[in-house]
Amino acid sequence: MAPDVRSAMRKTPAIMIQGTGSNVGKSTLVAGIARALANRGLSVAPFKPQNMSNNAAVTVDGGEIGRAQALQAMAARRDPVSDMNPVLLKPESDTGAQVIVQGQFAGHLKARNFTRDRQSLLTPVMESFERLSQNADITVVEGAGSPAEVNLRQGDIANMGFAVASQTPVILVGDIDRGGVIAQIVGTKAVLSREDNALIRGFALNKFRGDLRLFDDGLRAIEQHTDWPSLGVLPWFGAAWRLPAEDALDLRAAPRDGGLTIAVPRLPHISNFDDLDPLAAEPGVNLVIVDPGQPLPADATLILLPGSKSTLADLAFMRAEGWDIDLSAHLRRGGHALGLCGGYQMLGRKVADPEGVEGPATHAPGLGHLDVETVLGPSKTLALRNAYHSASGAALSGYEIHLGRTQGPDCARAWLTVEGAPEGAASANGHVMGCYLHGIFRSDAFRKAFLAGLGVQSALAYDDTVDATLDRLAAHVEAYFDLDKLLEISAR
Repeated sequence: MAPDVRSAMRKTPAIMIQGTGSNVGKSTLVAGIARALANRGLSVAPFKPQNMSNNAAVTVDGGEIGRAQALQAMAARRDPVSDMNPVLLKPESDTGAQVIVQGQFAGHLKARNFTRDRQSLLTPVMESFERLSQNADITVVEGAGSPAEVNLRQGDIANMGFAVASQTPVILVGDIDRGGVIAQIVGTKAVLSREDNALIRGFALNKFRGDLRLFDDGLRAIEQHTDWPSLGVLPWFGAAWRLPAEDALDLRAAPRDGGLTIAVPRLPHISNFDDLDPLAAEPGVNLVIVDPGQPLPADATLILLPGSKSTLADLAFMRAEGWDIDLSAHLRRGGHALGLCGGYQMLGRKVADPEGVEGPATHAPGLGHLDVETVLGPSKTLALRNAYHSASGAALSGYEIHLGRTQGPDCARAWLTVEGAPEGAASANGHVMGCYLHGIFRSDAFRKAFLAGLGVQSALAYDDTVDATLDRLAAHVEAYFDLDKLLEISAR
């Protein structure tokens, strides 16, 4: 434990939402709490000590954090800053991850060394927590995974390790939809140490379906076995799909009758897939996520290749799945293709990694649909950008978060202008395009112009829809979760 961390007095009220497992709804619940408290007039700071995700957001201070914390910042009506997620692990393989500390690249970490090395990360975590809390009425902290994974407790900075170090009280959340919620809550108490249990001040249940009164006996059973008070049972929040997805596993095809089909291959190292959320929300668009083992649909108008944390590995995966053949056939039929960041790199003639950024130094032929070549390098571009769509003049904003440079003849047909400079490339017939800018479809005017070129009319105000959904979520939390009790606990 970092010296004198626990001796510091916590001046700003704080509460930590931990879960009995992954996907119990912690991120969404924190967003709902943040918006509900903000609606009460409080200044709320969302915080997650450690996150693992390739879906990152660029912050106003030039760093990167998990996308869920950016959404929570929006819920709290604050700009996202690097301190909201001081440790971000971005998986590069099954056994290793890139480490982002306080928004900036700090190295690579092998899974086998993580337990040994993560304790050193507690110091920047506590620095960020204290700095963030200074400018808030309350800090709402999200845990990661489950504190019941006691095999990971030594050196923990994501759950009870952080809670003990900062003396932040905890609310434990269970997922009743997956079953066995009594065992989830009671079992968590059974395996935690006395010190850890002392910081858990209550529990809540999430994703309930049906008549809440039917679980009254279950609540009493949990309270009797734990001596923890219930802060509520939250029914299933059906509008959650309107909020940006946190995890690639949350991406699901949502077929609509008719409309324009946009197909997206689910790549193993897909990253920054928030590009897809506004398209999924469009009533006239049928966004299809294509799982491995399935062909790219023949009726698609657009094949969208998303960002990738490991371009060369995902390029090889495209070929192994036969998706390269499907894409070529799609373009011969007159279809369109768009590559964003890593997807843009794949669409070119060649991707080279001479310095071994993604693994051993190597190179590979690209898909060959854009006359450009990419050279990967260790220097990362990380910035918020303002841009214009060359064809329509529509203004848009987005962000760059990538390694490498892409050059070639098709860059002469750049279809975006980013802060005065040409960006992206297009084929001679305009059916294949790529760029490094993420988040472009959040801009309503650009999305309307882009979809119009594919024959779809758009009237969606995307950010307004997300904001309205956050207000609905806040009302849901106010109705079923004891926020007054939460505030009481947070002030102790």
